Amino acid sequence: MITARAAATFEPVGRSVATARSFVRDTLQGWGYADIIDDAVVLTSELVTNAVVHAGTSADVLCLRSDDHVRIEVSDRYPEREIPLQSSAINMGSPDREGGRGLQLCAALAGRWGVDYSATHKQVWFQLDLPERPVGTRAAGPVVPTDLLPLADERVRVAVVQIDKTGAVASWNEDAEHLFGYPADQVIGKPLTDFAAWPHTPGTSTGIADALQLSRWEGSYGIRGATGRVLPVYASHLRVRDTDGEPSTVCLLVRDHERAVLQTPLRVPASDTGASESQGSDPFEVFIGSPAPDDLDGLLQRTVERARDMLDGDSAFLLLATDDETELEVRASTGLPSARQRFARVPVEVGPGRYGSARMPAVHEDLTQVPGAVPLLNGTGMRSVVTVPLKVEGRLTGSLGVAAESPDRYSNEEALRLQFAADRIALAVESARLGELEKLRRGSLSFLVEASDLLAGTLDRDQTLALMAQMTVPTLATWCAVYTIADQASDPYLSYVLHEDEERIDGLKALLSKIAPPEPVPTPGARVWPAPAEAAHQAALRTSMRSLGLNEPTSVTSGIGTTLATASAVGGETVVLPLVARNRVIGMLTLGKPTDEHFRQEILELAEDLSRRAALALDNARLYSERMAISQSLQRSLLPPELPDVPGVEVEVIYRAAGEGNEVGGDFYDLFPIRDGAYGFAIGDVCGTGPEAAAVTGLARHALRLLAREGFGGPAVLERLNAAILDEGARSRFLTLLYGELWPQEDGSAVLKMVCAGHPLPLRLRQDGTVVPFAEPQPLLGVMDDLELYEQTMTLDAGDVLLCVTDGITERREGTRMLGDDGLAEVLSTCTGLTAGAVAARIMRAVERFAADAPSDDMAILTMRVPGLQHD
Repeated sequence: MITARAAATFEPVGRSVATARSFVRDTLQGWGYADIIDDAVVLTSELVTNAVVHAGTSADVLCLRSDDHVRIEVSDRYPEREIPLQSSAINMGSPDREGGRGLQLCAALAGRWGVDYSATHKQVWFQLDLPERPVGTRAAGPVVPTDLLPLADERVRVAVVQIDKTGAVASWNEDAEHLFGYPADQVIGKPLTDFAAWPHTPGTSTGIADALQLSRWEGSYGIRGATGRVLPVYASHLRVRDTDGEPSTVCLLVRDHERAVLQTPLRVPASDTGASESQGSDPFEVFIGSPAPDDLDGLLQRTVERARDMLDGDSAFLLLATDDETELEVRASTGLPSARQRFARVPVEVGPGRYGSARMPAVHEDLTQVPGAVPLLNGTGMRSVVTVPLKVEGRLTGSLGVAAESPDRYSNEEALRLQFAADRIALAVESARLGELEKLRRGSLSFLVEASDLLAGTLDRDQTLALMAQMTVPTLATWCAVYTIADQASDPYLSYVLHEDEERIDGLKALLSKIAPPEPVPTPGARVWPAPAEAAHQAALRTSMRSLGLNEPTSVTSGIGTTLATASAVGGETVVLPLVARNRVIGMLTLGKPTDEHFRQEILELAEDLSRRAALALDNARLYSERMAISQSLQRSLLPPELPDVPGVEVEVIYRAAGEGNEVGGDFYDLFPIRDGAYGFAIGDVCGTGPEAAAVTGLARHALRLLAREGFGGPAVLERLNAAILDEGARSRFLTLLYGELWPQEDGSAVLKMVCAGHPLPLRLRQDGTVVPFAEPQPLLGVMDDLELYEQTMTLDAGDVLLCVTDGITERREGTRMLGDDGLAEVLSTCTGLTAGAVAARIMRAVERFAADAPSDDMAILTMRVPGLQHD
């Protein structure tokens, strides 16, 4: 039998969902059925959403009351859309899918439900049975027999205790004296904590000091009486201020079994009733739904949606605390611009006073009266909000809030209900967060290992800059810019820019070039740099105004689209991380997000780790480049200048220094004019390779030129060079040297005078292909003081080739095989008729092919060929 009915129609707009929830809540509250309001609101919200949002039609909501149940019908005007009948075997899919979730909730929460069709309407209905309620406890009930009323003493005594702002008792009435046995003069001025036996109230994790700071609070604790016994009491606290603005808390206390006198009727969800408990429902799943999402983002999103519906809010949000509990990071929201808010951070402690901490529940009746109390809601149009902490083992792990567009929507009652829900999910949320964090850290470790390998694989500065940017985009950021600082007196220089969209790189580089670089602050960690976003906004604004003709007339070009696109790409959060190496700031790594996006804390921590490795790699590349430049400059000074042209003689030189980056080693060569018609030539090998050998190389080459031009003959030149080498002491090196003087002759031949001091003998290639040594061996230099050297005079006939090499050629090895003097002579014998350049090239090619490995010793080849007289 229907005893009451209420109906309303809602237009196909998103705001109608909240209006429909309010309609159902107000209707059931007016009928006195607070116990089923939450289930009814959740189901109505889902079904009206299907109608006005997904189906795009208006929705009719009809509430019908009977003696033992309430039936709610939701109709839309889209009968063509198929909905399975209750009686059919159906698979409604995953609860994480948007479609079909309303039917799943009907099956889970409603006593009965179904779908009816007509020619013009489709109607989904559900029926909620009214629970049997204990008489006279949580909600108003009908007149009952006297013997069923709650039992109380002959007189109900209400202790009125006022607590000042320091937490001390300021007033103590007669009922307090009667209940607890203390006269007023024994307790006034003493802290309430001296008398209160305070267990943390289940579901709130709130201590007595916190509770006394809340605007309203209700709960149970104990008072130690004068006899030493603890009397359980039920208390209702109200925070007030006097005419001078001084705050205090008024505490009303009754015996715990008389709590009905003070306790506010609670709108307990139907899932909390005995019927639900008898089905073995998990309190967590009662709130979240079953099955619960298995990922953190899905769990958080489901939480805010259920919290919003539970308190009939317009929006809800959930923030997770950082490890040090100093900041909260937005991780999920509904009814708010989530793209703008996701991963935004707010401090846990935002100031003194009633709303100053996220560690306690808070109710804001009107945010216009306390601007900035909830920074997340600034500019969203929300007026009232209730927030509660998520705590695990006393540690703050997050904050859950529900907000409404109208003021005075929430009170202490809603705060307690939301806190109960928050405590049900806190452990699951923290567990999911730790699981996600562990996955992220494992990925971060792999990322950093790979980054370290890549950075260690190069000593090129430009390549290091490119690697830094490529490793961050798009893994850590949408775009990246690297600034470098040459020295302490230099300003930061924009060295590299990268964006995940290559078409945005030029616009981004142009934008960053027009703004001052960030300050090179050595403080570790990421700091927000607002300049790029502000510059992008201003550039987009100017471009838009020009396109509308609001400024002086300018032609609209394709640059407008580029500017607007660049502004969108750079308009999000931008952070700067210092690149510090060897206690000096050598640059800055700048990471950015597109419009309205924020960095999550774990990504910033990973970027900080990367910046430390990148800074050291960049500084190593800088030091390597500087030292390479110095080394190459010094080495080039040791090489002879351009070889002179010798009349009637072809000359070719090939030189290979062993070791990466070496231009000069222990081998050297030279060819220089001594006087008219005479030329000096030399090829030598200093023991060892690298800079030490190169130093002796420079000494030998310059000494040879100086002594030869002073008129000394070959033996005298080498004897004086030997003395100079020995004077080097510990830095001296053994030196093998072939030195000679060359006189081209008018008949096309050439006369040579040579001294071969411990060096591989030069080889002579005759026109008939025979190869013979062209000198005799003598002692090497740098070993003994007294050398007796002599000079040999020989003649190169027309067509002959003289080949001079260092031992890096003859000692070229492949396993146990060595090229040797015989192998070199064999290669030279195939060079009959070739020019000096061709002979040198063939010899070097044969040496390189002899072994697969790179040469381990310096190599030098000097060839001279006498072509003979040319006849017309």
